[in-house]
Amino acid sequence: MNITIPPLEKPLPVDRAHVLSMTIKTFKGRRNVEVHLFRSHWPSGEETHFDWKSLLAPDAMRPGSDAPECKNIVLEAFTEVERDTIINYLKGQYSTRITSINAATLSFPIPAGLPPLSSVAEGKNIGFIVFEKIPSYSLEIPLKGLYDLSQHRPIVAEE
Repeated sequence: MNITIPPLEKPLPVDRAHVLSMTIKTFKGRRNVEVHLFRSHWPSGEETHFDWKSLLAPDAMRPGSDAPECKNIVLEAFTEVERDTIINYLKGQYSTRITSINAATLSFPIPAGLPPLSSVAEGKNIGFIVFEKIPSYSLEIPLKGLYDLSQHRPIVAEE
């Protein structure tokens, strides 16, 4: 399993700025499916702990903008400790099923118009892995994974 955690180039304006994706060898009849991991919910009022004027671009802060959606991008992200905890969990639990885990950090300020992962609608090819429903999931981090099967070839060619 290849794990990529790039070094920080500059200090982050907030601890909750780490994002993760993983690649599953085979999933729902597809090969090398990329899954974007995110926090599925957070404590009520957590958003009041952030200086949104420094985290969101000015266009996201204008009246009538989609600031609540942009804020969710930050709230869905992980702290460094959460990132490392999730990586260690995935290594231990799914080492034979995952080919890679990639970490990154959010780029600040967050521009207007970016949808948070939790706002993506499920459909024929798009869905969520809800880790909390997996009996062996032992972390206290509310974790979901977003996948899009249309981005990956089927294992068996359709006739």
